[in-house]
Amino acid sequence: MSYNLPTSDLNYLRELAKQQAEIAALPVMAERKALWRAMNDATPGARPPFAIETWTFDRDFMPASIFKCESNLGRNLENNFLRNIRHHQILNDDHVCPDTIDVHWHVWYDEFGMEIKTDTVLDAEGVSTGYHFDCPVKDLRDGFDCIKPATFGVDRDATSRHFDFMNESFGDIMPVVLRMGHYANPCLTQRLMRIMTMETFFTAMYDCPDILHALMAQLRDNSARLSLWSEAEGLLTLNNENQNTCGTCYNFTTILPRSPVTWRQIKLSDLWVAMDSQETVGVSPDMFHEFCFPYYRDLAAMFGLVYWGCCEPADPIWEQSLSKLPNLKAVSISRWADERYMADQLDGKGIVYSRKPNPNLLGIHPELDEAAWCEEIRNTLKIVANRNIPFQFVVRDVYSMHGNLAKAGRAVTLARAEIERFYQ
Repeated sequence: MSYNLPTSDLNYLRELAKQQAEIAALPVMAERKALWRAMNDATPGARPPFAIETWTFDRDFMPASIFKCESNLGRNLENNFLRNIRHHQILNDDHVCPDTIDVHWHVWYDEFGMEIKTDTVLDAEGVSTGYHFDCPVKDLRDGFDCIKPATFGVDRDATSRHFDFMNESFGDIMPVVLRMGHYANPCLTQRLMRIMTMETFFTAMYDCPDILHALMAQLRDNSARLSLWSEAEGLLTLNNENQNTCGTCYNFTTILPRSPVTWRQIKLSDLWVAMDSQETVGVSPDMFHEFCFPYYRDLAAMFGLVYWGCCEPADPIWEQSLSKLPNLKAVSISRWADERYMADQLDGKGIVYSRKPNPNLLGIHPELDEAAWCEEIRNTLKIVANRNIPFQFVVRDVYSMHGNLAKAGRAVTLARAEIERFYQ
């Protein structure tokens, strides 16, 4: 890839970079860093951060009309700068505006040794939302052999060219930092759904359990080999600051690394990692424990801290499986979870109660039902009251604001008022 920009694009992007740098230097950003750090460190009395993830409703948050760059490269950079600027200007939640420009290693990864076709579907507003994988395995009893072990590598020359370009273009405004990306996806059942349908997966537990175990082991080994390779190649960078392991759940903590390290000494055990298994909501706790948990457990043991979950409820598999997951530090508490049960289980353990408020309250109607929204926040505050639980509010999976971005800002204001009232 050639790294160059039209002069007009570069001049405009430098102005955006300066705006982002000014926002990142505001005193409130230091306060927010301390807020996330205290929460993740399980500091007694720490107030919960509140953040809204925006990319799912980019049709409203990042409409085509706001972009000015002519080139594709310029448009990509513009998207990053504008998102951070607008997040502060429009939402002003506890998002910490980045004070660095990150460049990721150029790593290539062939996960299964085959191309898996993906079909996408546009919604009523013309936005690509639904998707479908053309899964190659129709019956695992005679389809396992087509799945090959993962292969991967790094293009150091391309990485160097990318870094040098960014440093020459913006390094005098903000530091340009080389970071590791999320190469090894340890969400094993998510990877499984690219190979086979959920129906094939479910029936395989009965029809060919030994082959399914072999496949799960291969998926685990793919993730483990790529992770260990990244460590051996010196591609790892610490993610204990303004990085997010799961969505908009930020990683600020003093817990990692557990001992001082230099860049080339960084190990997997110095890093956060995220795992989930949304695809097994219809699987009994016993079968999850048999067919999935052992492979997640092996990967979790390799890392420093683990964030578990997305939209799936954690409570059904808590006692038998999740409570035994190595290095567990945060658990997603979605709208389908038993909030009170999970609060009871996490009390005093130093594990973050990562509350995901009901996204329908923001995404379904053009106007915000303020009473219902405040009650949603208050309910969680009441549940964690008088318990020793670090917690956060992270709003995800809102797919449309119906053109009413003020609704998102209002939701932040109301949530923050409820939190302040609770702590007073």
